[in-house]
Amino acid sequence: MLAFVIGVVIVAVGLAVSIGLHEIGHLVPAKLFGVKVTQYMIGFGPTIWSRRRGETEYGVKAIPFGGYISMIGMFPPAKGEHAKEDSTGFFRGLVQDARESSAETITPGDEHRAFYLLPVWKRIIVMFGGPFMNLVLGVALFAVLVMGFGPQQVIPTVGSVSECALPATSERTTCAAGDPEAPGAAAGLEPGDVIVSIDDEPIDSWDESTAIIRDHPGEELAMVVERDGEPVELQVTPMLSERYALDENGEVLTDASGEALTVEAGFVGIGPTVARVPQPASEVLPAVGQQISGVAGIIFNLPQRMIDVANAAFGPGERDPNGPLSVVGVGRLAGEVAATDQLEVVDKTAGLVGILASLNIALFVFNLIPLLPLDGGHIAGALWEAIRRGFAKLFRRPDPGPVDLAKLMPITLGVVVVLGAMSALLIYADIVKPVAIF
Repeated sequence: MLAFVIGVVIVAVGLAVSIGLHEIGHLVPAKLFGVKVTQYMIGFGPTIWSRRRGETEYGVKAIPFGGYISMIGMFPPAKGEHAKEDSTGFFRGLVQDARESSAETITPGDEHRAFYLLPVWKRIIVMFGGPFMNLVLGVALFAVLVMGFGPQQVIPTVGSVSECALPATSERTTCAAGDPEAPGAAAGLEPGDVIVSIDDEPIDSWDESTAIIRDHPGEELAMVVERDGEPVELQVTPMLSERYALDENGEVLTDASGEALTVEAGFVGIGPTVARVPQPASEVLPAVGQQISGVAGIIFNLPQRMIDVANAAFGPGERDPNGPLSVVGVGRLAGEVAATDQLEVVDKTAGLVGILASLNIALFVFNLIPLLPLDGGHIAGALWEAIRRGFAKLFRRPDPGPVDLAKLMPITLGVVVVLGAMSALLIYADIVKPVAIF
């Protein structure tokens, strides 16, 4: 139980740090560009602690599932006759309320420090700064994961040696009287032996050793292994045995009915060692790119993904381990990784680092969705403003001025409602039908 709690706490602290850095990514460029920032908050709801430094209040709120900074003048005032429109009607009232709330943040003397007055490129930098911080943190964590721990790989080191030879289709897993001795045991191979060469062919991977053994049944092969740092020469004769047929990726081939296909091939009776192999720095960005692609795929197929979550939560189906999770599900996953007896300490640590790395990449991609109130919505609005002004300048028309994003408040409300509903569904599913990883 203690290990479970420790895993949850580690990810909770990591999430808080990720959120804090995300908001710093907005805060620093906003202040550098002269925008007045009145609040920097981690979390939502009632304030637990806060302290004012200069013109900005820094604090922590009760619900640690997000954060925000408050910049003055997020929306421009209405232009012309639209400024005199009354706020009758629910949606029109939302737009007017957003404008009034934005105007109220601007105190006398600070009119020139409103966010909407920034040039387009500066607004993009301010809004992209948050997701960018998550990307930087994600890359750093993936660097630790890839270069420090390394992915699990099969290496050319003997992990196990069978005492007897059993066909691949045998239902028995233990030897019985009369079973033939496995060639590996007869040759004197031992767990921990590093295969250096077979039949004078240098061995760099387990697949290379397997290929030679499978292709030479009944032939005596000279095998050199490294044992306790010293080379040992052995003679091994693979026996002809029924083995599963494999494709070029090492996957078992099946027929039209789904039954595994078998072939007769050379067999020695040794199993590989699975170990973490640190990778060079050049492998970090491809790993990050693969994670970004995976998150983008989930978001692109989010409607169907949420339907699958609902079917699993309210029906007999199982959750997709590669599907979306709530913060509750992420915490539970971290706790299970920390508490399981099936992993070594190094694998548990790598698992928690991987969760935090993936979480930051998810925050990066999700916040760039071009919808308000997400950062991507503000970036899209700024880009649209640049396009409008560019065309106006090209065709010598009057400057259309800032894009009035307050007009999108009805859509923003819809996005908030949808995100809230999805969060509630995911939290419920993560409680009643959690993703099983062990």
